[in-house]
Amino acid sequence: MTTIGVIGGTGGQGLGIATRFVEAGEDVIIGSRTIEKAQAAVEKVKELLPGATNVRAMANPDAAKAANVLVLTVPLAAQKDTLLSIKEGAAGKPLLDATGPLESCIGGSATKYIDLPEGSAAERSQSILPDAKVICAFNNISQTWFMQLGEPIDCDCLICGNDKEAKAIVAPLIEKIPGVKVIDCGALERACIIEKITPLLIGLNIKNRCQFGGIRITGLEKGRAC
Repeated sequence: MTTIGVIGGTGGQGLGIATRFVEAGEDVIIGSRTIEKAQAAVEKVKELLPGATNVRAMANPDAAKAANVLVLTVPLAAQKDTLLSIKEGAAGKPLLDATGPLESCIGGSATKYIDLPEGSAAERSQSILPDAKVICAFNNISQTWFMQLGEPIDCDCLICGNDKEAKAIVAPLIEKIPGVKVIDCGALERACIIEKITPLLIGLNIKNRCQFGGIRITGLEKGRAC
């Protein structure tokens, strides 16, 4: 049985992803720096999904050890310290990195991207956790969508990573979230492209006064015209 550990799962994005996986019937652990914060998030999930028994709380290091698949949902400023705290538990496991390297992390605009020396936030995670199987994922789905429970999410999930077997494991899990289709964009070096779509979508949401702007990739199944 797959157990999904949402590392830093107490914020809006992490709570939303965790809730959707619980709703889909997956075994979910919400992790945080303290067990108390994690437990508070679990209680929120249970308020949203009365009767849910497939969600529990742990500190981040324990969640990483207990889960088979990890999802990192922390701000860029907390990325390194959080990853170092789960280094032992994350070894050999798929780690879905949803970190957004946006200028808002350093007091700037959420519509501007921060260029990182490693190339992207996901590549930074891979450099910190060389034994984990890092996959860039969930960057382009608004946290507002995750909290529209019972409603299909109108957005694809663009992913990239270097381990084909890890991507084959996580893609069916992600697609258990109604409406979401996984698009494999290739190697982890493509993460910088995926991550840069996020500030574009945020800007479009601001311009159009909405919170649901997303992205769909079309035509891939149509084949060649000649």
